[in-house]
Amino acid sequence: MFAIILALVTHRCAHKHARFQFFVQVLFGPHKECLKVLPQQLLMCLKLEDTDSFKIHLHGVSSVLLFLSRFLVKMAANNAVLSRLEQKGAEADQVIEYLKQQLALLKEKAILQASLREEKKLRVENAKLKKEIEGLKQELIQAEIRNGVKQVAVPAGTTLSTASFSENVPQPTAVTASSGSKDQIKGEEEEKKKKEKVEKKGEKKEKKQQPAAGSGDAKPVDVSRLDLRVGCIISAEKHPDADTLYVEQVDVGEASPRTVVSGLVKHVPLDKMQNRMAVLLCNLKPAKMRGVVSQAMVMCASSPEKVEILAPPPGAVPGDRITFEGFPGDPEKELNPKKKIWEQIQPDLHTNDQCVATYKGVPFEVKGKGVCRAETMANSGIK
Repeated sequence: MFAIILALVTHRCAHKHARFQFFVQVLFGPHKECLKVLPQQLLMCLKLEDTDSFKIHLHGVSSVLLFLSRFLVKMAANNAVLSRLEQKGAEADQVIEYLKQQLALLKEKAILQASLREEKKLRVENAKLKKEIEGLKQELIQAEIRNGVKQVAVPAGTTLSTASFSENVPQPTAVTASSGSKDQIKGEEEEKKKKEKVEKKGEKKEKKQQPAAGSGDAKPVDVSRLDLRVGCIISAEKHPDADTLYVEQVDVGEASPRTVVSGLVKHVPLDKMQNRMAVLLCNLKPAKMRGVVSQAMVMCASSPEKVEILAPPPGAVPGDRITFEGFPGDPEKELNPKKKIWEQIQPDLHTNDQCVATYKGVPFEVKGKGVCRAETMANSGIK
């Protein structure tokens, strides 16, 4: 732009004034403030007739114009930079807003995941607790069964009957009617309870009368129901998991010996347990003792201070039956633990003053061979 001005200024003097003024007006007309910074030499060069003087003054004007051109270029560059900065700032604001939205979404997602994990953890813990409760219920039921507590099954239709009863009860429509219906319901419930009590008493009386009437048919609970035999302890060793127990292999006249677990470690030395004749109760239900199943029980004279194994008569062999005069009958194959037969008979088993084993004073006898006795313990219980 300014190169054109300089070229026009160097023309002939006749045309320099008009041309120069025209271009100055065109170029600087919209920006009259730029004319204020022009030195007085620019105005003087327009009036000079001498070419040399004009060139001298024109050199000063050109320097001023060069300064202005640099200033304008810098201003234009600064404006471009500012516009770019504004654009970048707007873009940065958009990015920040987007990041804020993403951060909020991530926080919500993290909270949701944490709540889901906690819910899953609680469900697992609830399931474990339910299993533990069920296991404890089963253990309680088994313990009650072992202790002879009868288990009464809850009828499946009780909840339905109560629900149907509640549905059949008419809903009161007024305050007086509601109070009357409540009194009627209470009266009906009391009458039902009284009837149930009377029925239960009648059932109990019938149950008591039935055993008395049928006692002639039912098998009596006495020593004849016990399968007592002569046995030979072939071998004995200490229990691997219990210091007070022996594990024995006993011949009771069957095809194979039975495994028997006895708590005799504190009373009988191990060497005296080998190849020893004994009396065994063979129809108890097999029971696991510290991991080993015991299939019979060694009969002993017992007191709090001392225990002795009952010895069969001389000449008895494994499998010989122990009988009791006056108590005929065949023993049961296996005693029912729920009926507590052994627990009812055991209190009547004792040794007499001659150390002979007896049931209600009747000796333990092997027919044709003699009676069973303890070594030294007289008037002691037998277990």
